[in-house]
Amino acid sequence: MGSQIPKTVMISSKRNVFGTKGKKGLDFLMVLVLTVSWFCLITTCVSATEPASPPAQLQNQKLRFDQNGKFKILQVADMHYANGKTTLCLDVLPSQNISCSDLNTTVFLNRMIKAEKPDLIVFTGDNIFGFDSSDSAKSMDAAFAPAIASNIPWVAILGNHDQEGTLSREGVMKYIVGMKNTLSKFNPHEVHTIDGFGNYNLEVGGVKGTHFENKSVLNLYFLDSGDYSKVPTIFGYDWIKPSQQLWFQRTSAKLRKAYISGPKPQKEAAPGLAYFHIPLPEYASFDSSNFTGVKLEPDGNGISSPSVNSGFFTTLVAAGDVKAVFTGHDHLNDFCGNLMNIQLCYAGGFGYHAYGKAGWPRRARVVVASLNKTREGSWGDVKSIKTWKRLDDQHLSRIDGEVLWSKSSGGLDSDEWEEKNHITNFYVRAKSQV
Repeated sequence: MGSQIPKTVMISSKRNVFGTKGKKGLDFLMVLVLTVSWFCLITTCVSATEPASPPAQLQNQKLRFDQNGKFKILQVADMHYANGKTTLCLDVLPSQNISCSDLNTTVFLNRMIKAEKPDLIVFTGDNIFGFDSSDSAKSMDAAFAPAIASNIPWVAILGNHDQEGTLSREGVMKYIVGMKNTLSKFNPHEVHTIDGFGNYNLEVGGVKGTHFENKSVLNLYFLDSGDYSKVPTIFGYDWIKPSQQLWFQRTSAKLRKAYISGPKPQKEAAPGLAYFHIPLPEYASFDSSNFTGVKLEPDGNGISSPSVNSGFFTTLVAAGDVKAVFTGHDHLNDFCGNLMNIQLCYAGGFGYHAYGKAGWPRRARVVVASLNKTREGSWGDVKSIKTWKRLDDQHLSRIDGEVLWSKSSGGLDSDEWEEKNHITNFYVRAKSQV
């Protein structure tokens, strides 16, 4: 997010450079912009007919829940990677200044992967800080290296700083798609034109050998929230366009139709999670009384969202399947808040070359979806979605654990099943010793 030089104005410049945060009265302009953007005249609308292709070994890879009925996602927001050991940290304690660099970000990522062993790593934009990078491709190679080395599938979307170096926004996404072990996609193949770069979805199948083996029981949506407004009369950050929302609506409807039909037809859509970089205006709906985490961004209402509300939150509510949204962008916010049964979550700043707050540890968000145990003893559909954060301190402290969503019907999720088995085994052992 923020600019590196000068550091004293870095945080405030993120917002005040536009001078529009919190302004209202843009309804007429919003309608005009949204109407025209259907025809791809206002912003760059790109063809999705010949996108870059992922490496051959991953084109047919299927994400699925493990034999314990769980699927874990590690979210990494705002690494701001530049040139490795020569790129100094920002906003750290005086004792850290001399030795701290991009390599601290690498160490943190390696620690998180080793501690959590996720099934998927999601990088939610500003993965590199293009302005300070001497070579965007090399910066991405270094930034994503721990994920690649882990052989864990990973994906990335773009923020507002990734394209400020030696590669264009399109070039950055194409490079990511060609990297090893990534499931990232340039754009959906089935859509002729769509705004942005890096709009795609992934399906997570049920446990192998169960009735849900060939069904997507968890749907993941990734969208390009853009960088800055291209409309001369509207200042500030970009927003999710109607072409992207139309793609989301159609994809959500298609996945719903597949899920409620055979085999093993269901009564409602599988739960979904959405990831993008810039928070929606609705993130400003919360205060300390109705969210879990913190909101420490100092300017305005503490939320750096677009000045235009493009209506994507309403689109999410109408679709009905997305249970939580995860963003980055505001490094000093790490909360989750429930609005109209959708959790709006930040990850908190991860990278050491990103602005932060001295003494406030960098952090990452973990999300775990757990399956329902059926009466037959087999793994079924998703029962619950939980989250917590890890701090880059001595113990990788785990904080703010909470349930983001749970299914109202009966049955035990994988965590509850493990607890029940543990208690049962305890009593069996105790009885055998009597």
